[in-house]
This record gives sequence, C-alpha cells and structure tokens, in this order.
Amino acid sequence: MTLETSQAVLGVESVLFGVADLAEHTRFWIDFGLPLESGNDNESVFRIQSGSRLIVVKHGDARLPVPDPFPGDGVKETVWGVDTIQNLEKIANSLATEVGVTRDADGTVHCVCPDGQPIALRVWDKRPVVSEASPVNTPSSWPRFNQHRIWRKRATPKTINHVVFFSTDYVGSFEFYERHLGFRYVDHSKGTGIFARAGGTFEHHSIFWVNCDLPIAPDHFKFMHIAFGMDDIDEVMLGANIMDNKGWKNTTMNTSGGISRHRISSAIYYYCEMPGHAGEAEYHADTDYLDDNWVPRAWDFKFGSLLWSHNAPAIFRGDDIPWDMTFDADRKSFDPFRRAKPGKQPIEGDLAKLTQEDEHAI
Repeated sequence: MTLETSQAVLGVESVLFGVADLAEHTRFWIDFGLPLESGNDNESVFRIQSGSRLIVVKHGDARLPVPDPFPGDGVKETVWGVDTIQNLEKIANSLATEVGVTRDADGTVHCVCPDGQPIALRVWDKRPVVSEASPVNTPSSWPRFNQHRIWRKRATPKTINHVVFFSTDYVGSFEFYERHLGFRYVDHSKGTGIFARAGGTFEHHSIFWVNCDLPIAPDHFKFMHIAFGMDDIDEVMLGANIMDNKGWKNTTMNTSGGISRHRISSAIYYYCEMPGHAGEAEYHADTDYLDDNWVPRAWDFKFGSLLWSHNAPAIFRGDDIPWDMTFDADRKSFDPFRRAKPGKQPIEGDLAKLTQEDEHAI
C-alpha cells in the first residue's frame, strides 16, 4: 500500500553521524557554517534555521544503530520529521507490516529498511526559513536596476535539502519509501539512481539512492553525501572559499570538480570533503521546486548529470552526449533495473566506464 496523505513527512529532521574524531568533525561543521547548539566530549549538536539538526557522536555511542550499517564515518541514521502524531502512527503501522519497528520513550519510531538503511521518524515542528536572493539581470531584463547585489560575508546553510546513499537495490529502496513514507517519484537517472521527494517539501528531492552496481560504488549500503540549502551562487562560492581558507582542501576528483550545475535538478552545487573519508557536505542552491503536478522523468545519466562544471570529468565532456530525457509517469524506466537476485549485477555501456573521478557529477 502507499501511504494516503498529501504531506506527512516534512523532510530531514536530523541526521546522526558516527565518527572516529569528534573534535575534527566538530571543527569541520563550524567552519562549514552550521551553528553549534551544544557540545561536550561525547557529542556535538548543530541546528540550522529550519530546525533540522546534525548530531555528531563517537563510534560506539549508545544512540547509534546496532549493528553498524557500514564501516567508517558517516550518517548512521536519518531521522525524518512528520507533521502530526496521527500521520506518525500511520507510518509506523505501515512500516510494521514489512519490517521490525521500535519506539523510544519520546515516541520516536525506528526501523531498518530492507536495503540496510536505519531510519527514524518523529513529530517535527519545522521552522519557517527567512531567505533572500538578489534578482538576476540579463541583457534584456534588469530587475536589479540601480541596485547592487546582496553583500554577503559567509555561507549560512538554511535547510537540509537532501541526503544520498548507495543502495544495493535502488528501485526497491525508493518503492519502500513510497509504500510506507509517502515519498514521490521525481526523476530517474537510468542505471544511476532515483530521486524522491518527501510529500511535505517542495525541493526537487529529499533523498537520492545511488546504484551499488556502478564501478564507483561499494557493494553494500553506505552514506554518500548531505546537501544544505543556500540562498544563491554567491553564498555557495563564499562557502567554498572560506572552507579552502580554513584548510579544508578537496583532494579527490569527487570534491575537486569545483562549482557545478546539474541539469536533472537545475541545482548549483559544491562539495566539501569531510574528515575521515566520511563523504561530502554539499552547498546547494537554485534547485528546482515542485509539487504533485510534477511529471517524473527518465534521463540518460550523462545528459542529466551536468549542465556545466568548473572541472567536468572526461566522460561528461564533448558533443556526443545524447539529449535523452523522457517523461516517465508509468515508470517503465524502472524495469531494466529491478533486482532479480542479490549481489552486484553486470552493467553495460558508459555506466560501466564510470570511475571515482566521475562521482561528483552523478
């Protein structure tokens, strides 16, 4: 069954990181621009304008899921915020028909998805965000007339726009979220992954599952990156410059691709490499916003991945990339990528040529 509610899940209420070096991760997030709400030798808690929290604890902390969903540092549990206790109960009852469900004393619901992802849900009083960007002038339109652009001093993340994970069955991962949490299908990068939106948000996607069959991917569930909503390209670039000046050097091609824009979501983005090979923190601006009138689309991964990039990987350069996008309301694009058996499955064509240098663009 699919959850029958127009809203219910409002987005990411919090993420729980498990890390080896708490002090280094705390320094990273302060430099990234997250306000530190509280901290001690056992945890650091950051809260941004929307009310979303990023909680960092050491490996072995009692709050972390057991067993550990993947080796190393990263997001170990994603907590989704729900609008009402009634909808939380609906989701909990739905989940219990397929997976084991536990509850905390405060009512938080926990489970592990079939792909190995630990998630939790709790009622969330999501805060309104105050945000502003300067109008954009063009040669024939000057909405910013006799005005200069907003002068910013630093990057200030406002929202957690989305989280990204590797999945051994990315079609199944989406359909589990759809059945029980009411997530909407938005776009499919064929063979790469599915973008899905929580019903109570308008950002292009709240979560993206990346295919573990890709040569760049692990053979198990794993955290990839987390994206924070920024006002505009200026704020993204200020963040990039500040992080570099603070000593956070992007050394992998996945992070050193520089500022880029996806075609599939229209978003401008810039990745910062986290300590401990934990994944990437993303500054994210000017993404598409949409509602249930949106018609899902299926894309050739090269066409959807990049509109432009400061340092585009070779596979995404050239004039031979096909203009390949189709509307996909019937989800026919899912069929070739459904799982018939466990374990890595062979892939063909350009997807098989992907390397670690290409990861930031997908």
